[in-house]
Amino acid sequence: MKILIASDIHGSRIYAHRVVELMEEEDASQLILLGDIYNHGPRNPLPDGYDPMGVAKILNERVGVLTVIKGNCDSDVDTMISNFEFVSEGVLLINGKKIFLQHGDRFHIDMLPKNCGDAFFYGHYHTGFIERKGHVLVANCGSVSLPKNGTPRSYLLLDGTHVILKDLDKKILAEADI
Repeated sequence: MKILIASDIHGSRIYAHRVVELMEEEDASQLILLGDIYNHGPRNPLPDGYDPMGVAKILNERVGVLTVIKGNCDSDVDTMISNFEFVSEGVLLINGKKIFLQHGDRFHIDMLPKNCGDAFFYGHYHTGFIERKGHVLVANCGSVSLPKNGTPRSYLLLDGTHVILKDLDKKILAEADI
């Protein structure tokens, strides 16, 4: 089973649509969004195609395959336009491996959750990478709409216990086994 993991759409209808296209192109059966779905945040510019209601329409059509982790720019009022819940964190158990999911505003590569298990995936920093920190595989999916520090727009593809960081043209940037 393939799972597409993305983050930091920040209200861009263009990039929300691209994430859904990628899900189909990658033959992913699930979509996990690691926060900052509708709002651009005070420190970020407006992304191309800023249309939070358009993003809600795109995502509301995929409720059955969607998990959304709440980000620091997601507010309680966002649930009013969403047919899905925002959860503070999540855990995946795949082939005996535990993967902890959080937006990245509370935990990051230098401050891992105590119970993260074998892997920790997050967003928030808008810079994609895959690295090992001791026995834990740490992956940041980057941002699909507002990448920072010269990194490309990116997402993660989880195929079993193999994780791949790709740009929006599906070029592999990094990969590792959990």
